[in-house]
Amino acid sequence: MVCANRHAFDIARSGYVNLLQPQERRSKEPGDSKEAVTARRRWIQAGHEPSIMNVLDRGALSPALDVGCGEGSHLAALEPEEGCGVDLSVPAIDLAARTFPQYHWVVANADRFLPYADRSFATILSITSRLNPEEFRRVMRDDGQLLVALTAADDLRELRAILHGQASERDRVQRTIDMFAPHFTPVKQERVSTRAILTRDDIASVLTSSYRGSRHREHERLSDVDTLEVTLSRDLLLFRSS
Repeated sequence: MVCANRHAFDIARSGYVNLLQPQERRSKEPGDSKEAVTARRRWIQAGHEPSIMNVLDRGALSPALDVGCGEGSHLAALEPEEGCGVDLSVPAIDLAARTFPQYHWVVANADRFLPYADRSFATILSITSRLNPEEFRRVMRDDGQLLVALTAADDLRELRAILHGQASERDRVQRTIDMFAPHFTPVKQERVSTRAILTRDDIASVLTSSYRGSRHREHERLSDVDTLEVTLSRDLLLFRSS
């Protein structure tokens, strides 16, 4: 791929493009590790991700952009005719491109900018991921829709109570609405919750995907837990442009 200034970017064998510049890296391998990415994929394939797409207007989905798309399962579940995903993690984008080659996948730092033209997308997703209101508004069409899914205060509270001795609950909804207020108007707010019984493998997946899996003390506190019934919960915010 070549930009207007004649900068060239190779397309990887699996089909993605890496637009991340050296000055945008805070570490040698930024973003989620391969272990965290594959653990997240196992978690989703086990059916433990709450359904979050029903709040969207499915008659006007495409083209869609998933910001902080991870390994691509959320964009694929949306099933837009045309879709793009952007993430900081090369392992995440590589897995997304290999699994869902019908969509376009890009490695970039969404906290800085989104490498797309103004007013490109009818739908933008941010699923427990990056929040960049100015850039979201720039690349969203005037009649577009934005879905922000937040980890709800009661999500995995039973597991967190074991790990930390208590399950502190932080509500992020109002703070997020305030953050987006200069550019977007909230049109729908909904909490989606379900209950699930997690096996040892499920618990290992969720810990690894959140970087807790490498902490020895977490393993010790869960050593006697074979199964655990937990709450899985998301706060969904649907926005339209102001």
